[in-house]
Amino acid sequence: MSRYVIRRLGFTLVTMLLVTLAIFLISQVAPGDVARHILGQFATEEQVALLREQMGLNQPVLIRFADWLIGSDWRVSRLAGKPLRLIKVPGQEDAAWWAIDTDGTPKQWRMRNKVLVEVQLQPDGKKLEVPFDGWQTDEDGSKYFWGVDTAAHVVLWRQGSERKAGAASAGRTAVESSGEAYYPIGKGLLRGDAGISLRTNRPVWPTLTRRIGNSIILALLAFAFIMPIALFLGIWSGLKEGRPVDRTISLFGLVTTSVPEFASGVFLILVFAFWLKILPGAAVYKSDIAPWQDPKLLILPVLTLTLVEIGYIARITRASMIEVMNAPYIRTAYLKGLPYKRIVTKHALRNALMAPITVIMLHVNWLIGGIVVVESVYGYPGLGMYLLDSSLFKDVNAIMAGALFMVALAVATQWIADIIYTFLNPRIRYS
Repeated sequence: MSRYVIRRLGFTLVTMLLVTLAIFLISQVAPGDVARHILGQFATEEQVALLREQMGLNQPVLIRFADWLIGSDWRVSRLAGKPLRLIKVPGQEDAAWWAIDTDGTPKQWRMRNKVLVEVQLQPDGKKLEVPFDGWQTDEDGSKYFWGVDTAAHVVLWRQGSERKAGAASAGRTAVESSGEAYYPIGKGLLRGDAGISLRTNRPVWPTLTRRIGNSIILALLAFAFIMPIALFLGIWSGLKEGRPVDRTISLFGLVTTSVPEFASGVFLILVFAFWLKILPGAAVYKSDIAPWQDPKLLILPVLTLTLVEIGYIARITRASMIEVMNAPYIRTAYLKGLPYKRIVTKHALRNALMAPITVIMLHVNWLIGGIVVVESVYGYPGLGMYLLDSSLFKDVNAIMAGALFMVALAVATQWIADIIYTFLNPRIRYS
């Protein structure tokens, strides 16, 4: 069993790496310029070029991928000449990068009225701006300095030099165009940093985790309704093969499976929100962190997911139950005179659940991230909507982080399914 776990773990890591690399490369060949999309059609080419540089989009593809995966702070700290540290300053929502001086003082630098000033972080969390006099002399006699700005870049400033591009973006963190070169700083996914969202200019991980939590809540509620009802209907239908009950359940499963989510969602909104007026027709929240503020908002999304999945799993369970009930060992049990109830519960049921368990584990992954249609219909702030918005914006960091989570979830659910198999059928062993 230990060899099997180690082998599967190795396959998992390789799969996640290949999926991430594939998504990253696909995003690079997709049409559209992220910097132009952020700044708008009226931005100058100089402004677009500046923003691309500040986001690191002018770097080679493999370097950008490596920076996202293992971080860039270790590389760009050599340019700054000081160790870099991510510090959460009181009063700020996100942590910021600071260069740590020899005396342990965190420092940043910024242009104020075309003069470079030094920002020192005091022990009490306050920021002190002092005149800067640490210019270095280049071979041609010009004055230059490498430092960390206030927007997570290692920047090359040159005295008396100023780019004429203007501000990078009015809606983003203000970064003056005074630097001659920009290199974004990040820790990398393997150290818990999924990068900065190109769409929101905020760290990806906090937003992604909130959206994942919202989708998990929705998926678990749907799962709690789908699984017992679908398994019960499938087993009952399989035991009553060809009878009116079986035909009714089969027809119900066929109808619910055939109707797409957006159609059933709109129908439920029409019935419960407009005609009966007993439920809200949308799951729109004031923020994406409190889906429990109004539980009624979750009823219709959960009901929509239940209708879509219940018929499919019930039909799979029915087919598996019929196959097992017609197996030779079941006929042998009948010939031995075993009671019908014992045949079903002790011999048929466990083997009949093998196929549904596989389908259920596969659909757990779909319930978490593949419910973008349901989330779109009801405006629910979940992972599916987050990945859709990120894809439309070409937000590579958010897309790759979400995709990695989905791959990890898919692999984890299959591991769980493999373990459940050993309980359902003791003959199954892994080596």
